[in-house]
Amino acid sequence: MSEFPIVSTAENVTRQVLSDHPELMVVAFRFGQEGAIGALHSHPHVQSTYVESGRFQFTLGDEVREVGPGDSFVIPSGMKHGCICLEPGTLVDCFTPRREDFL
Repeated sequence: MSEFPIVSTAENVTRQVLSDHPELMVVAFRFGQEGAIGALHSHPHVQSTYVESGRFQFTLGDEVREVGPGDSFVIPSGMKHGCICLEPGTLVDCFTPRREDFL
């Protein structure tokens, strides 16, 4: 069980750090309702995303793709990205280095 709190990041979206180290952080983002939004943003961290459950429409730079359980991808440093929840579920993201702003 994670010792980190569950934090609301948007309507029907929460974030919980699962584990961290200065060079790597694992975070669960839980989307509780269809239409919940992970706002477009970018950051200097390299991010990998694994779709644990649910379905999502992701914007990755100029590309839009639909992803579902078992899908994964890497988002390069600085790339603008975000998602819309199509079916409630959980994304597991890894960041390198860790996201100090999540602590």
